[in-house]
Amino acid sequence: MYLLKTARHLSAFVLVSFVAGSAFALTPVKPKKHHKVHRVAAVGTAATATVALASYTAPATLVSAHAPVNHLSALQKRSSRSPWTSPTFADSTEGDSVDGEDLMVRRAAVAALGPYNGSIVVVDPKTGRLLTIVNQKLAYQSGFQPCSTIKVVAALAGLNEGVINQNTKLKITKSHGMDLTEALAHSNNAFFSNVGYKLGYDRIIQYAQMFGLGEKAGLDLDQEQPGMLAAAPPADGVGMMTSFGEGIYMTPLELAAVISTVANGGTLYYLQHPRSKEEIEQFIPRVKRQLDIGQLVPEIRPGMQGAVEYGTARRAGYFATDPIFGKTGTCTDGRSPTHLGWFGSFTETGDNKLVVVVLLTGGHAVSGPIASGVAGAVYKNLSTENYFAQAKPASPLALISNQSCCN
Repeated sequence: MYLLKTARHLSAFVLVSFVAGSAFALTPVKPKKHHKVHRVAAVGTAATATVALASYTAPATLVSAHAPVNHLSALQKRSSRSPWTSPTFADSTEGDSVDGEDLMVRRAAVAALGPYNGSIVVVDPKTGRLLTIVNQKLAYQSGFQPCSTIKVVAALAGLNEGVINQNTKLKITKSHGMDLTEALAHSNNAFFSNVGYKLGYDRIIQYAQMFGLGEKAGLDLDQEQPGMLAAAPPADGVGMMTSFGEGIYMTPLELAAVISTVANGGTLYYLQHPRSKEEIEQFIPRVKRQLDIGQLVPEIRPGMQGAVEYGTARRAGYFATDPIFGKTGTCTDGRSPTHLGWFGSFTETGDNKLVVVVLLTGGHAVSGPIASGVAGAVYKNLSTENYFAQAKPASPLALISNQSCCN
């Protein structure tokens, strides 16, 4: 009898345990959880005369530059460990207005950017017309550290001030020197830090202002915010300004204006974004100022071409018949904080010139070399569409007017 009672109690216990275990099994498991800056005042009415640098005072298959498979899932795994707050991948076209844009150029840019969180600005450097702005919200905000793209401005400043020439070899290590072409191609920080110390803070700021940094690059772009320039030298030295762009905040539009000036030999245009067929037909290029850099540009072109041919921008793809000239930049923007990948570039095929600027934001997956690959895909997509073989007629007004501007 005792054994029978014990067996019944045991059976009841097992039944209760089974039911309780089932209930637990149905319950879902919860997952574990700098220094002061100032804006540069807007430039007044620009003079038509050339500004001397030393005297200046203030339907085919389109190509993607990436293999996006598995990137998004990898991002989820890294998110809890990343020191950066901006996502590497996002819909970079959200909120854009395409009215008045060159739709062939825009398709090429959007396809090249793919899932990356970034902005692409494409400009006609002969007129200053903005052909497309992908991710207008990012392009219009108040800027990011330019990283090594500032070396283009530093190189022109150093050449004009006579602290370097194209063949000057500056000491990089105890036993090794490097000239300007190699320093641009390989983005050598020691070389450009040396240039910065030779120039000094005041001249660095002077040249940055001259090339339009710290002021709006566009004309009548209501949402655009200007970049910023440091009110004092960085605590770790002026060499950081000319090697990493420390103390400088630059927008994609400002870099597009700088590269356009290099591409056309010295005309700093206001960037304009016509928004209708009528505005395109009535388009008039507006000159902000003429810069006397015509004799200096040939000294930096080999280094910008070398970056694409054998240096930091090899992902852009080098073709001897249609060379790309460019400069990469990779660093972390302390204000955001976000990791940055910059590439400012231009190409010329016959009489046709085009400027493509790429800014990528996010984590360690973005860099200047990756940005150069995105820009290279833009050029390849346009080439596939025979874009560069087509004549680019200027509007009648543009043919007779190249006015300086503006109050």
